[in-house]
Amino acid sequence: MRKEQEQFAFSTVFEGMTSIRAILHGKETGVNDRTIDRILYDTAKEKKLLKDLGYLRYMGSRYGFPVEGVDAEVIDSYAIGNTHGGLIAICGARTLPHLSSPDLLPESGFFALIEGIEDPYNFGYAMRSLYACGVDGVILGTRNWMSAAGVVARASAGASEQLPLYVADVSDTIDLFKGAGYLTVAADLRTDRTLGTTPLPKPLLLIAGGEKRGISRSILDKVDLLVKIPYGREFSASLSAASAVTMFAYEIMRQNLS
Repeated sequence: MRKEQEQFAFSTVFEGMTSIRAILHGKETGVNDRTIDRILYDTAKEKKLLKDLGYLRYMGSRYGFPVEGVDAEVIDSYAIGNTHGGLIAICGARTLPHLSSPDLLPESGFFALIEGIEDPYNFGYAMRSLYACGVDGVILGTRNWMSAAGVVARASAGASEQLPLYVADVSDTIDLFKGAGYLTVAADLRTDRTLGTTPLPKPLLLIAGGEKRGISRSILDKVDLLVKIPYGREFSASLSAASAVTMFAYEIMRQNLS
């Protein structure tokens, strides 16, 4: 656990085939410009990894990274978790463009703005749900968990590397989306509007915050709608940020399927 706490804040080591494949898919679709410096695999597992290694060597010839066999101890010295399956990728940074113009927004889009999530795992779980529910892009504050991109990719099952991500000033983002005709919706308990009974038509920007700090008052005052998740019993605590994002993302997808 201590190793994880020390390493995950600044980690661009991607563990396992799911995360590595997601980077490569992002590169092929133009969503992601992250460089792969090299891929390491456990030589003791080479036979088991034969099919994956063939694919990785082919992609390495296209994108200019080597695929190197090493002892398990070398893999473990880089890895944070233990679910890498004998494969890791040592990567560079990813460019996160600034979202500065409404011209970049689709007419009927669904975007999410995430602020204040406390750890990279919760952040990654939220990204996984947003990706599954068809979000067109995620807006991040200038301080975000993409410094721990390897951990986020693991928690999101690779979704974070396949999603368009942008950085922007949170307050300016709301103005930008409203100027483009988007409905801006924030998750908050201090309202009578409930998820499931409130219309949430696209184009829409969802704003979600962490369970400890929530969304700042200045942001809540700017959005079009505040919507709360109704509970089935008295419950004074809040849901995890990832759970709340999942419920909102699914409801937005459900309402806009037709």
